[in-house]
Amino acid sequence: MQTKLTLRLEDSLINQAKDEAKKRGVSLSKLVGEYFELFLQKENVKEESITAQLSGILNANEEDYKKYLEKKYL
Repeated sequence: MQTKLTLRLEDSLINQAKDEAKKRGVSLSKLVGEYFELFLQKENVKEESITAQLSGILNANEEDYKKYLEKKYL
């Protein structure tokens, strides 16, 4: 079921959004809906630990890093 939504935005933002929707060949409603879906998907993704994010750079995994810290500080 679709429901009508009213948004109050700056005129310049609305015009930019309309131009973008036109470039993409979709309605402004569809563009905004797709943005909300994308935004909500990103919000629901579990954040990785900093160690997991850097593991590819450091060529180590989280467990190796924990062992390193234990050896260094204990």
